[in-house]
Amino acid sequence: MIIVQQNDFDAAALTAGLRFRTEGKAGSIVTFTGYVRDYAQDASTRTLFLEHYPGMCEREIESLCAEAQARWNVLESIVVHRVGELHLKDQIVFIAIASAHRGDAFSACEYIIDALKTRAPFWKRETLTSGEQFWVQRRDSDTQKTAQWIEPPRTEENEENP
Repeated sequence: MIIVQQNDFDAAALTAGLRFRTEGKAGSIVTFTGYVRDYAQDASTRTLFLEHYPGMCEREIESLCAEAQARWNVLESIVVHRVGELHLKDQIVFIAIASAHRGDAFSACEYIIDALKTRAPFWKRETLTSGEQFWVQRRDSDTQKTAQWIEPPRTEENEENP
């Protein structure tokens, strides 16, 4: 389930629905909730405005979820991402992964949030308490974090012969 919306979301209700749909199959559900935080170094963030490319954005998130399902034992996933004007401390993104095993759920969830930050077409404009506005640039650390998932998985064979 992929949802891109302006309205806030109820993480507990989303998790309960996922639990109901995967009952008897899921041994774990891992969730991640991201919040608007203060990005500014010299001033305070007042708002964060998120724009997205409708249709393309949802397809890219769906692709990320499909990739996670292909790599790990994922029964079902939910991604909710808000757009529009958000205030400091507002919920911005929710990811839930149901899996038979916790390791798969944790890996899939981390993969989706890492890749979402660099692959999904979202643009963030921050407004400071001073009134100054600027577009939030992608951080190199996010790009590096996403790139780590592209590396081939380590095996005994390639660890012995680097």
